[in-house]
Amino acid sequence: MDNNKYVRYTPEQVEALERVYNECPKPSSLRRQQLIRECPILCNIEPKQIKVWFQNRRCREKQRKESFRLQTVNRKLSAMNKLLMEENDRLQKQVSHLVYENGYMRQQLQSSSATTTDNSCESVVMSGQQQQNPAAQQPPKDASSPAGLLAIAEETLAQFLSKATGTAVDWVQMIGMKPGPDSIGIVAVSRNCSGVAARVCGLVSLEPTKVAEILKDRPSWFRDCRCLDVVSVIPTGNGGTIELVYMQTYAPTTLAAARDFWTLRYTTSLEDGSLVICERSLTSTIGGPSAPPSSGFARAEMLPSGYLIRPCEGGGSIIHIVDHVDLDAWSVPEVLRPLYESSKILAQKMTVAGLRHIRQIAQESSGEVQFGGGRQPAVLRTFSQRLCRGFNDAVNGFVDDGWSLLGSDGVEDVTIMVNSSPNKYFGSQYNAAMFPNIGRGVLCAKASMLLQNVPPALLVRFLREHRSEWADYGIDAYSAACLKASPYGVPCPRAGGFPSSHVILPLAHTVEHEEFLEVVRLEGHAFSPEDMALARDMYLLQLGNGLDENAVGSCAQLVFAPIDESFADDAPLLPSGFRVIQLDPKTDGPAATRTLDLASTLEVGSGGARSTSDADSTYNLRSVLTIAFQFTFENHLRESVAAMARQYVRSVVGSVQRVAMAIAPTGLGPQLGPKSIPGSPEALTLARWICRSYRVYTGGELLQGDSQTGDAVLKQLWHHSDAILCCSVKNNASPVFTFANQAGLDMLETTLVALQDIMLEKILDESGRKALFSEFAKIMQQGFAYLPAGICVSSMGRPLSYEQAVAWKVLDDDDLNHCLTFMFVNWSFV
Repeated sequence: MDNNKYVRYTPEQVEALERVYNECPKPSSLRRQQLIRECPILCNIEPKQIKVWFQNRRCREKQRKESFRLQTVNRKLSAMNKLLMEENDRLQKQVSHLVYENGYMRQQLQSSSATTTDNSCESVVMSGQQQQNPAAQQPPKDASSPAGLLAIAEETLAQFLSKATGTAVDWVQMIGMKPGPDSIGIVAVSRNCSGVAARVCGLVSLEPTKVAEILKDRPSWFRDCRCLDVVSVIPTGNGGTIELVYMQTYAPTTLAAARDFWTLRYTTSLEDGSLVICERSLTSTIGGPSAPPSSGFARAEMLPSGYLIRPCEGGGSIIHIVDHVDLDAWSVPEVLRPLYESSKILAQKMTVAGLRHIRQIAQESSGEVQFGGGRQPAVLRTFSQRLCRGFNDAVNGFVDDGWSLLGSDGVEDVTIMVNSSPNKYFGSQYNAAMFPNIGRGVLCAKASMLLQNVPPALLVRFLREHRSEWADYGIDAYSAACLKASPYGVPCPRAGGFPSSHVILPLAHTVEHEEFLEVVRLEGHAFSPEDMALARDMYLLQLGNGLDENAVGSCAQLVFAPIDESFADDAPLLPSGFRVIQLDPKTDGPAATRTLDLASTLEVGSGGARSTSDADSTYNLRSVLTIAFQFTFENHLRESVAAMARQYVRSVVGSVQRVAMAIAPTGLGPQLGPKSIPGSPEALTLARWICRSYRVYTGGELLQGDSQTGDAVLKQLWHHSDAILCCSVKNNASPVFTFANQAGLDMLETTLVALQDIMLEKILDESGRKALFSEFAKIMQQGFAYLPAGICVSSMGRPLSYEQAVAWKVLDDDDLNHCLTFMFVNWSFV
C-alpha cells in the first residue's frame, strides 16, 4: 500500500481505534503493532498509517477542547460586556442626576435673597430627601396582616432594585477591583449614605435557582453569621414567598456586643425571568414589630438589600448583590466605630464573600478545582466553617453556649472565660466515649489590642510562616503535666521552649486564593528534656484568609486547631488564632490617640515606646488585633490551667507586638532606612559597601543618578527594580540571607526579620546550585561572576524565573570580605 495515499477507514475500524484511543491516546510502536495483530480488521493498514491516525485524533481532540474553551470565554466576555454596558448606563444616569441636582441647587441659591438663603437651602435639601426617599412620605404599613406584609415586600423590592441597577445609592468602585471574565466582578461601596453599603456584580456558571438556594443559606458562606431562623413562611399570590427571619451575627472583637436582625425576606420572579431575593428589617417605622434584641446582642438594621439573579445566555447567571446595613456604630467605643462604619469591611466579609462562595461551588462542580487529603470539597468546606465558627464562639463567649467569666488577677489585659459544658459547646454528636480527652471543660484566654502601621495581611502571613517567633513560651512543669495527657490541650508548637520545626501540607484553597485550608505538622514535640527521646509529632488543622496583601480587603485571620493523626471527618475541633482588622484612617478627633488594652505597652526595642501621634502622622494605619486561645481542663485543675493560659497569652501578645514593630514598613522616610538586622552594619553603611564593591569589581554603576551619598544610596538600592540579596560567607556554614531590598523580599515572599531563616541553597534549583558551585571559586578570586538564567523558589515554595544573576563580593571599610551579594535580573513568578 502506498504510504502517501489517503486511507479511508471503515466504521468498524474507527470503532476499534477509538477504543484504544480512550485507553491510551498516545500508543507506542509496540502497542500499535500489537493492535494490528489483535484486530484482524486492521490488518490491511500499515503501522505508519495507524500512527498518523492517532496523531490526527489527538489533534482533533485538542482543537475540540480549544474550541470549547474559546466558546466559553466568548460567552463570559459577552456577558461581562453586557454587564459593563449596563453599569455604564447606570453611571451615565448617575452623572446626569448629579448634574441636574447641581444646576438646580445653583439656580435656587442665585435666585434666593440673602435673608432667605438658609430657608431656601433647607427647603431644597428637604425636597431632595423627599425625592430620594418617597417611602418616608407614606404612612406606616400594618405588618400584622398578609396584605400589609406584601406591601412592605413590594416596597422593599422596588428600593432594592433601585440600588442594584439604579442611582439610589452613590456607588464608588473599590480601588484595585478590575472587572473581567475571570475576576470577582464589579465591586462598589457606598458614599454619603445612611449606614454602610456594598454592591457586587459578577458572572457564575450556575443556574439562577441553584444560585438562589446557595445565597439563602447564609450561614454556609457568611462566616460571621451565628444562626439564621426562618420563623414563618407566607406564600404570595404572584408565586413568591415572604419569610420572617431572625439572624444573629458575631462581634469581630472582644470589645463589642454581637448584632441581631429581625427581617422580612421576599423571594419572587420578574417578568424577564430573573429571580429576586430582597430583605429588610422590620421596624416600627414601616409597620413591623419592634422586638427587643436578645440578651448579649445589639439590634442592627438591614436596609433594603438582596440578590438579583438573571439567567445568562448560554448558561450561567449574572448576579447583583447589595448589602446595606446600619450596625448602630454609636453603641461601641469610639475607637472601634470604623469597624461598623466601613463599607470596605462589609464588602469583604459579606458581599464579595457570597459571590466568591458561589464561584467556588461552580468550579468544584465543573471539576476545575483539585483538593488534597482525599476528601470531598463539601467536607473541606465544613472544616473551614467549623474552624471559623469555633473561633468566633471563643471570641464572643455567649452565655447560652455555656460560657462564664472567670475572675481576673487584677490586670485587665487578658480575659478568661470557662465553659463547663463541653458536650453542649461541641455539639451533641460528641459524647464522652468519642472524645475522652476533652476533660471537664474548655477554657478560653483572649485579648484585643490596637496596632500601628502594620497591614493585616503582612502580620498574619508572618505569623503563619514563622510560628516560632510567637509560639516560644515558658510553661511550668505542673501545668505541662496537666495538659500532657490531652492532645487537644496545647494549641501551640513549642512547649517548655524546646524547639520543633513545622511542615505545612496544603489541603484546599478558594478560587482566588483568598482562603486556604492546610495541615501543619509540628515535628519532635516534647514537654521536657526527659521526653525528647519520645518526642511525637503534633498536627494542626489551619485556616487562613485575607493573607494576600495585593487583594482588596482589610481583614486577615489565622485559625488553627489540634487534630490527631487519624484526622476523622467528625473530629472535634478546639480553634485558636488571630484576627487583624484594619481601621479606616482618621486624622482628627480623640480617637486617633486612643489605644485598646495592651496597645499602650508596645515595645520598640531599646528606644522605648513610639508615640501614637507620631505613627498616625507618618502612616495613619491602625488595626485591631484579636487573639483567642482555647485549652481543656479538669475541674480540680481549673485555676492552674487558667493561670497558665493567662501567662501564655500575655507571652504571645508580647511576641506579636515585637514582631509587629519589627515588620512594620518604614516607608524609607528622609531620616530612616529599612530596619537593620541584629548583628549587621547599619543599612546606610551596608548599602554603601554594596555599591562600592559592585563598582570596583564590575566597572559599572549599580545605581543610576548623580547623588551617590547619604540616604539617596539606600533609597535607590531599596527601590531597585531587580532583587538584591546579601548572603553571609562564614566558614563551614551554609550561606544565609542577611539583607534584601524590597524586590528581594517580594521575590522570597518574606520579611527582613524572617530573612535570616532562609538559606541560599534552599531557593536555588539543582541547575542553579551547580552553576553557583562552578562559579564560586571565580567569585572569590575575581570578585564577581555572571550566572545564567534559571529557576528558584520563594520561601512559600512558589517557583519563579530570572533572566540572569550577578554575584559579587562585598568588602567592608577594611577591605575584608563581609558578604556575597546576588542580583536577580527581571525575575517573575512562573
